Amino acid sequence: MDIDRDIREGSCDLERDIPMERQGSCLLLRYASQNSLDESSQRPNSKDKPPYRNNHHTHRAFSVMNHMRQELLLCDVTLIADNVEIPAHKMVLAACSPYFYAMPYFYAMFTSFEESKQDKITLKEIDSQALTLLVEYVYTSEVQVTEENVQVLLPAANLLQLTDVRDACCDFLQAQLHPSNCLGIRAFADLHGCLDLLNSAESYIELHFPEVVECEEFLTLSHQQVARLICSDRLTVPSEEKVFECVIAWVQHDLKHRQEHLSALMEHVRLPLMSQEYLVQRVEEEPLLKADLQCKDFIIEALKYHLLKGDLKTCIKTPRTKPRQPVGLPKVLLVVGGQAPKAIRSVECYDFKEERWYQVAEMPTRRCRAGLAVINGKVYAVDQWSNCANMEARRSTLGVAVLGSCIYAVGGFDGSTGLNTAEKFDPRTQEWNTISAMSTRRSSVGVGVLNNLLYAVGGYDGASRQCLSSVECYNSETDTWTCVADMTSRRSGAGVGVLDGILYAVGGHDGPLVRKSVEAYNPESGTWSSVNDMALCRRNAGVVAMQILSLSHLEFR
Repeated sequence: MDIDRDIREGSCDLERDIPMERQGSCLLLRYASQNSLDESSQRPNSKDKPPYRNNHHTHRAFSVMNHMRQELLLCDVTLIADNVEIPAHKMVLAACSPYFYAMPYFYAMFTSFEESKQDKITLKEIDSQALTLLVEYVYTSEVQVTEENVQVLLPAANLLQLTDVRDACCDFLQAQLHPSNCLGIRAFADLHGCLDLLNSAESYIELHFPEVVECEEFLTLSHQQVARLICSDRLTVPSEEKVFECVIAWVQHDLKHRQEHLSALMEHVRLPLMSQEYLVQRVEEEPLLKADLQCKDFIIEALKYHLLKGDLKTCIKTPRTKPRQPVGLPKVLLVVGGQAPKAIRSVECYDFKEERWYQVAEMPTRRCRAGLAVINGKVYAVDQWSNCANMEARRSTLGVAVLGSCIYAVGGFDGSTGLNTAEKFDPRTQEWNTISAMSTRRSSVGVGVLNNLLYAVGGYDGASRQCLSSVECYNSETDTWTCVADMTSRRSGAGVGVLDGILYAVGGHDGPLVRKSVEAYNPESGTWSSVNDMALCRRNAGVVAMQILSLSHLEFR
């Protein structure tokens, strides 16, 4: 045993002091002892260990303090609002509310001042129900925001500088925004300095303007508030006619006191952007405007604007000729159905913000060469006709679009040859009339309307047996076609859509080659540029531009 101890202590010579038969085991013992020392020296110092933390300690402590408050134990202050007394502890209130911490009565408790002995504080500017809820929140970190208490809870939380509760109230009100209450919520947010809620309410009002002006709240606004609302460039309205109608409705609601504000409000109505027909038949005939000289001047300005031809209109720049530019919902381009190479149900959606394509819900049935339209957030893929007047020429694989108040039928195939002719249908007269012919025969032509010009995009020229990259546009005021820049690729059967002043040509084919590429035409620069490819190659697809809340909420009819 002495030898073993000497080995561990390192004072023994193996060859001299230990018999040969024990030298192996003794060597192992020495190595084991040394290794134990090495490991011991590498163990972390207890000072380096993280401190013990009980994550439930604070919650338990506040629970006990709240129980003590309810039992009136060690309470050293009573808050009074509307003659309702609420006991509490100064230390807890001061720790959780900057408002209480800054009060002389609370600050004095850390000193020897006489004020520290005051145990009752009356708060005249706060609701007793709200104060009760907020004191409970200080102890429990919980408060239930409801429609019944939010209007007293938010200003009380603002006063006591309980920002978490104030923000919770703002979130609650934001979730409650509706055309019937958004104006009131905006005024409430403005009164209490809640900027995020104010901005959210204003954005909601601008986005849902047509519904908002139909509600009772709108008629209670002051003339300054109405002017501030309708002067916004971001109003989302189907046409300027809606803005005009809401101004007339507001004035007529209290004609005696509001008629004097009519011209000041009409200054913000963009009459030149209305249709000439509505301007003459409705606006010019409005009795309220006939009796106001300044309003007459606005009408004359609008009529003169409509007399100008094409590009000359851009020379007149006033606040009333500037188109509104609503921020709105995310804008997308939908490509529906088509051939790949057979008719398909597939639908793709291009998100301009993320610059990528998504595949969304398929249509119930396969569709090719179907017309496409969007109404009230629903997408309609249409391949059935009801009887109306016949066109002047037989046309298949034609392009169709609406310009002004007329439907235009462009190009196509009559059974023997491609067509360069076009015609328009006036729903008021139920008649088709021929317009000027294009410079090129175009069947399977894509058609879109941009800046009051009708674009004929690509197609197939049966005479040359070539798919086309050429594009021409039609001016209905001069009844003329003008060639513009060619696309970068030949496209027959391309889908065409327009969004935010840009014309998009989607897919199509060049002979047997079916494309998934997309390109965009900017009329200001007069050039085409590439856009990200779709997931699928497709031709003869329908294209529509729209705004959506979510890609999962698309509905097809």
